[in-house]
Amino acid sequence: MMILSVKNLKKYYTTGENIVKALDGVNLEIQKGEFLAIVGTSGSGKSTLLNMLGGLDNPTSGVVIVDGQDISKMSRDELTVFRRRKIGFVFQNYNLLPLMNVYENIVLPIKLDGIKPDETFIDEILKLLNLESKKYAMPNQLSGGQQQRAALARALAAKPSIILADEPTGNLDSRTSQDVLGLVKISSHKFAQTVVMITHNDEIAQMADRIIRLEDGKIIKGGENHVESR
Repeated sequence: MMILSVKNLKKYYTTGENIVKALDGVNLEIQKGEFLAIVGTSGSGKSTLLNMLGGLDNPTSGVVIVDGQDISKMSRDELTVFRRRKIGFVFQNYNLLPLMNVYENIVLPIKLDGIKPDETFIDEILKLLNLESKKYAMPNQLSGGQQQRAALARALAAKPSIILADEPTGNLDSRTSQDVLGLVKISSHKFAQTVVMITHNDEIAQMADRIIRLEDGKIIKGGENHVESR
């Protein structure tokens, strides 16, 4: 079952007299439960594509379908609610609120939606991510790896259909990177979630079900609509 789809997606920027084609006619289908890695050199369009999939930016032209809905037709308020319920974001800089402890950071998006947190589910996530002892710790009391796992816990807690991760291991050492991505893969399988991850690390990308490579705003490898076996 397809959960994410982009059709002839373009994002152009005008810089003086020049036109920068960040995305130049991208077509991509991602299946429910798939773990997809997006790789490419700096400026290839990776982050732009992820932002389009998450509704954080608008395309110049083309269509973005998320779980059967064309998000380009949504109002800003509708899109905000849709993102909060359907998509979990994991950013390289974690984006944890410094004045809230780990638990408060995790449940904040859920409470903003007026929903009572599923405490049993949150405890299960914390146990899975080895953060049980840090539940009430402040972000500045955590290591980089623990902060990244806390950001992942926040993304998972609302039970979104999709996890979008932008260089989630970019600030971590090799061993911690492997640990975090291993946990992402375990949790995505356990909770039947689709994961789309940007990485510059080919070794990390090999952990995904499928790898697509972007160059100059175009998919040059791996864009076929299937999951490659590994």
